[in-house]
Amino acid sequence: MLGISGMGCWLAYIFCILSTILCVIYGIVMWNRGVGEEDEVEIIKWMKEEREIQEQF
Repeated sequence: MLGISGMGCWLAYIFCILSTILCVIYGIVMWNRGVGEEDEVEIIKWMKEEREIQEQF
């Protein structure tokens, strides 16, 4: 059927479809997650370091 001779090909197709579905579900669940306070502190620290480096040039 469909030119697929072995069970391994069917498994590959099934796993590709399942992984796509799982990735979409994960994306929907994590879509509106905000940046945590710890991440904000790291971003501010990174911006300060970036500004200092640019001033040196």
